This record gives sequence, C-alpha cells and structure tokens, in this order.
Amino acid sequence: MAAAAVLLLCAGLVQAAPQPASAAPTRYEAENGTRSTGSTVDTNHKNYSGSGFVNSNNAVGAYVEVTVNAAAAGNAAIAIRYANGTGANRPADVSVNGTVVSAARAFDATANWDTWADSTLTVAVKAGSNRIRLASTTADGLANIDYIDFDGASGGDTQAPTPPGAPTCSAVTESALTLSWGASTDNVGVAKYDVYEHGNKINEVDGSLTSDHLTGLTPHTTYNLTVLARDAAGNVSQASPAVDCTTLPSTDTTPPTKPGTLTASNVTANSVDLKWGASTDDKGVTSYEVRSSDNVYKAVTGNPPGTSTTLTGLACDSPYSLTVVAKDAGGNVSPPGNAVSFTTATCRTDGGVPSSITTLSSNWTIPWGTYWMPDSSSALVTERDSFKVYKVTPNGTRTQVGSVPNAVTTDGEGGLLGVAVDPKWATNHYVYFMHTAAEGNRVVRMTYNGSALDNYTVLLQGIKKNRYHNGGRLAFGPDGYLYASTGEAQTPSLAQDKNSLNGKILRMTTDGKPAPGNPFNNYVYSYGHRNPQGLAFDRNGRLWEAEFGDSKKDELNLIKPGANYGWPTCEGSCSTAGMTNPKASWPTGQASPSGIAIVRNVVYMAALKGERLWRIPITGDTENVGTPTAYYVGSYGRLRTVTKVPGEDAFWLSTTNGDNNGSGGAGSDKIFKVLIK
Repeated sequence: MAAAAVLLLCAGLVQAAPQPASAAPTRYEAENGTRSTGSTVDTNHKNYSGSGFVNSNNAVGAYVEVTVNAAAAGNAAIAIRYANGTGANRPADVSVNGTVVSAARAFDATANWDTWADSTLTVAVKAGSNRIRLASTTADGLANIDYIDFDGASGGDTQAPTPPGAPTCSAVTESALTLSWGASTDNVGVAKYDVYEHGNKINEVDGSLTSDHLTGLTPHTTYNLTVLARDAAGNVSQASPAVDCTTLPSTDTTPPTKPGTLTASNVTANSVDLKWGASTDDKGVTSYEVRSSDNVYKAVTGNPPGTSTTLTGLACDSPYSLTVVAKDAGGNVSPPGNAVSFTTATCRTDGGVPSSITTLSSNWTIPWGTYWMPDSSSALVTERDSFKVYKVTPNGTRTQVGSVPNAVTTDGEGGLLGVAVDPKWATNHYVYFMHTAAEGNRVVRMTYNGSALDNYTVLLQGIKKNRYHNGGRLAFGPDGYLYASTGEAQTPSLAQDKNSLNGKILRMTTDGKPAPGNPFNNYVYSYGHRNPQGLAFDRNGRLWEAEFGDSKKDELNLIKPGANYGWPTCEGSCSTAGMTNPKASWPTGQASPSGIAIVRNVVYMAALKGERLWRIPITGDTENVGTPTAYYVGSYGRLRTVTKVPGEDAFWLSTTNGDNNGSGGAGSDKIFKVLIK
C-alpha cells in the first residue's frame, strides 16, 4: 500500500487522503471477496497477507471472486497470489465480469503450502466496478488464494461532474410529479443522475435526461428532493440544491370505517398478539396502524392488509393502551377502534432497564456529539449547524468554550459532528472534532484548557462529503487510538474501496497517522459501511456500531478489524460470502439510528426517524444480542446521541428536532438524563 501523501500547512502536519503511487497496484484480499459454499478462510499456513487466505472446496466450479475498481476502461494488469502444496497443477478459469479471459489457467505446484507465487496477466476492464473470478476446472478445487493485485488502466478519469442545477417540480398530482434540473457538465460525460429524497436514493435516469417523472407518491406529502450526477468512472457530483415538492390532496376524502373489536392475547415481557375486525373503504384499505395516542408502534400493510399482528419490542413491566386505525391510498385515516390495555410481564434481566427520564438541559439546536472529560467533571457537547462547543456539567449547567474554525454545513447532515477527548488530556489538553469543511470532511485536533479552545490543527482530510451520508462519530478505544466513522458521501462504491476513507471505520493515532496494526496498512479498520453514526466499546473492549440503512434495514454491528459489512451489496443480513451480517436490524421507519452507548452490558441506541430509544442486551460475553425493546416511542421526537454517565448506571440522551426533518425550530432540542435500574 502506498504511504499517505503528507502536506505541511501552517495549521500543522496534515495527513491527506491516501493516494496510490502511479506504480503501486491496489490489493484486494481474497478473504474479503465472495467465495463458493464450502470454501473457508484459513490461517494455518505461513506468509499470507491480510487476515487469512481462501481454501476452496474441492469441486469443479469452486470459486473466489473480488470486485475491483477501475478509474477508466482499458487494459489492466492483475497478479494472483496463490500457494499449491499438492505437487499437481490446479487449473482455473479466470473471468472478468462473467467473461472467461484465461481458460483453465495453470496454477502449478509451489514448494509447499507456505510458499506463495504470483500468476500475472493483462485483462480488459470497464470503468468502475469489475468482478474478477477464479473458478476451478477440476474436482480438486483451487489452489489457496491470498490476494489479487490490480493495476488499473492508466489515464483514468478522476474528475467528478459539476452539481446539477436547482431542481423544480411540475405536473404535480396527488401521486406523481415531474422533477426537472439543470444539466451537469463533466470532462468525459454524465452517465447517470441519481434522485434522492432526503438521504435515500429513490430513482436514477440516464445522463442524457434532465427530468424524472416520479410516481407512487403519497397524497398531500412534502418530498425533499435533490439530484446527483455521476460519470462512467463512478465519480459522483455534490448534491444539487434541495427542493420541497408537495403532492396534491387526494380527491378521495372518505375515510375507512372504524376497525372492528381489538383484542390482546399472549402478553409477554416484550410482545403481545393483537387481532381486530376489518375496516371497509370506498377505494380500499391499504394499511392498519397500531397506535398509542398518536404514536405509531407498527404498520400492517398488504393487499388487503392483515387484521392481526404480533407487536414486539415492548418494554418489560410497563403499561400500554393501544388502538388500531385504518388508512387508505388517499391518506384518509379512520376513527380509532376500541382501546386495549395491558401490562407486560416482569423484566427478566440483570442489565437493568430505563427507570426515569428527566430534562437535564434545554434550548439546544441540533446537539450532535457528546464526550465526557476523563475526570468526569463535565462533558463537551457540539452543535452541528452553529459549530459551537459547550462545556456541560453533571447538573446541566452549560458554558460555551469556543467554536470550531473552518466548519461548514451541507444543508443536510454535514457540519460540526463528533467530539472526543484525549485520555491523556490532563497532560496534553488535546480534544478532537470531526467536521465538514470546504473540501470535504476533516478530523481535527484542538487544545482545551478547561474553559477555552485554541490551536486548531488538521489531522486528516480528504474524506469526501455530500449533503447526506457524512458519518461523523469519534471515540477513543481502550487501545488509546482514535476511531472515526465516515459515510460514503452518497457514493456507494466508495464503501467497498479499501483505498478510500469513505464508508469506513477509521483508526488513527493522536497525531493523525494510521494506527499500527490496521488490517490494510492504512487508516481503514473496517469497510462496507453506508452511514455509520454510533460507536461504543463494551466491557470486553469490543467495538459496536450503529448504521443507517437505505430503504430496507438499519443495523447494529459488532466491528472487527478488516471485516466487510456489505454495503452496497447487502443492507441488513444477507448470504453473500465475505460479508459480515449485523447483530440486529430494524425497518428504517423504526430506527434510523445515530448514537449508541453501553450501560451494564446493554446497548442503548437512539433512533431519529423511529423516534424511540432501543434497548439491545448483549448476551453475556458472547457476540450475540437478545431481543431489542423500545422506550419513549414518539414521546420526545427524534433522538440523536446516547452517552454513558461515568460512574453511574445512567446516560445522557439528546434530541434532533431542530433540523430539516424535525417538527421543532431553533432552540427546540434537549438533553435528558436517563437512570437505569
């Protein structure tokens, strides 16, 4: 791996994004790719690279496949590192994007299984992602495969298109609209335009078009839309300005009838079975919602939707009063049916549960990062859009101690994000921030004397930014190194590129250098992430992470060095070899998770869109978790950050109701204190 370029700036020593030297190939470890069923990642031989090598199953067609990224179309050199201690040739077909480019290629015997050799060839690749597969042509399977070095086609296109022009809406109906925008320019040509609603991609059109007709929309609903351009090499523009487009009210104004009698049965500590009578509607019922007051616990959909469900994720030993309403395609809502009341069974856990919540501090506007001082005398709290930093005492008294220079917003999720305090603060007075700047996202260091910030120093830059998907959480691990979560900047391919800083958990020294022992000899600790915003270490020193999904599943992951967490191939659990599945996942409407904290071996996860706090118990010292349960559903709005209070069975919990997605305005956010008993 090429060393990171080092720039000497007046602000201090700055580590730029890692840039491969012109002669250095990119290494793709076989164990991080996909492989045939029965193939294993082994470590029982010497001299391999990365975290292991692939030992294929003994069968015709046994395979290993890696996905490489080429900056441009053309010829590329690949070197396949292998070992074959059998004494006989183990031939394999080498294919690129499904086309065999070297049939029954020889992988001859090496001296023993500890001796590795390179098989090199030149292949034609297209711009962007390319699949390189080795498939055995005999029943003996493949040789052991360590990695593939890829030297991409020269003269690649690295210039991103310009941002699309401001979008506008026309031909608006109750279920559709036409979105139009100004054309982007690109040195080679725009290949595609991607349309986003907030941070979720909803469609794409050809680069020759500058409009998209969106259908299947909900009546009388506001959609916040932006457009991004990308070229054939995979370069993605910054987002266009956003536009709010509101569909027309439905011409159907007749609500469904009230649902029939609701009954509850099989009440446990965390669940209940519900059943009700069907509603009728002049156009048809599209869904039922299980509610407590106006807070939606679950939506039941279908054609027609069912009239029973098992409601899970309930808090133990807690009273509930639930009703059901019916909805139609016009957004009309029926009167609620009868209410059922019950109390869930007694808690059966030694991890404790939330027992009380009190307001600690008010009048905040998007408090984002929270980190306690080592002496527990106070915590530092950042505000995302004001770029201000506050000292907050245990009783909630706050004092501004400064602002972070050079921070900018993205009119989305960027700005002043995470904060961390050096474990050796008493002697070095260092604190760390992650923020969005003019060129991208940065990790910076400042000095803090207990009352004021000073000495802004950039440690790492070159982390791409966009309107959404900027990550931003910082945390010190028990190893003394600084961990940072980065989003893929609305460019999904970056998550799988181990030479990119985006879509990753990064691990670095307090001087901004890659931490020793990182799996790929750069900043990257784990990869395949979409938009990770929660980091917390458990009592065994293991790192847990919460991550926004796109439209299917949000995730809670146990992070391991060198592991691939799947995006964009996987969202939630999948069966793709080489991808690491989450320990728990949720529909995006129930979570959209940001911060996490661990108290008494329980993960507490704040949910933004889901407007609830999830409690996920870790099962002893295993890698498994128990049943997630939800607290405060809809009670406090969008929940952002969870931070354990040192020396107490308690945590701080902050809201984000003052952002573009919230119902509050400036000064509407709060920090709560939650006790665990």
